[in-house]
Amino acid sequence: MNTPTHPRLAALTDEDFVRQARRAVHALPDVPPTLENAALALFQGQAQAVPAAAAATAALVALGKGVAAHILAVLTFDSWSTSAVAAGMRSVRSPTRHLLFSAQGRDVDLRIAPQTPAAQAYALSGQILGPDTGGEVELLADAAGDAGQVRRVSLDDLGEFRIEDLPRGLYRMTLQLGDRQIELPPVEVGAAAGESAGDPHR
Repeated sequence: MNTPTHPRLAALTDEDFVRQARRAVHALPDVPPTLENAALALFQGQAQAVPAAAAATAALVALGKGVAAHILAVLTFDSWSTSAVAAGMRSVRSPTRHLLFSAQGRDVDLRIAPQTPAAQAYALSGQILGPDTGGEVELLADAAGDAGQVRRVSLDDLGEFRIEDLPRGLYRMTLQLGDRQIELPPVEVGAAAGESAGDPHR
């Protein structure tokens, strides 16, 4: 089977071709030398190196996808940090806290509300606004007493989720949306007056 060759490449000598290939490989960011050599082996026609080169190339592609898939969300709105006077509202703050995060074409809308009058337990509900059609939410307790406790729920058809019976404390949330992983800043559930989940200007 003949592979079409670009006219400019076909006009190069073998030596010039290898030189151009070496320049292209060296231009790749953070490529280990073993992967560089494996890629160059393909250009130089070393048949015995082809399996290793193919495996190395696949590993490099997988590594690139892993790096590109991890996204850090940014807090863009916190209802508890908004001045009630500036908003033309009464000074009494709502017990339900509204947080909005942005992450590369996606918005994460969170609501934190007490489940009991004494606020001994909280419910965290939210919706992912973006192109994704499914995924999973992972919530990790960051408090010393609950460290390592993980809660996982799936998104519904509307990208919504709900996690109940959460004790007061700090939590870390990660969203798995297909091949993308979105990490939110730490979220304080049941924060005291004046506290917030993060600083959108940080």
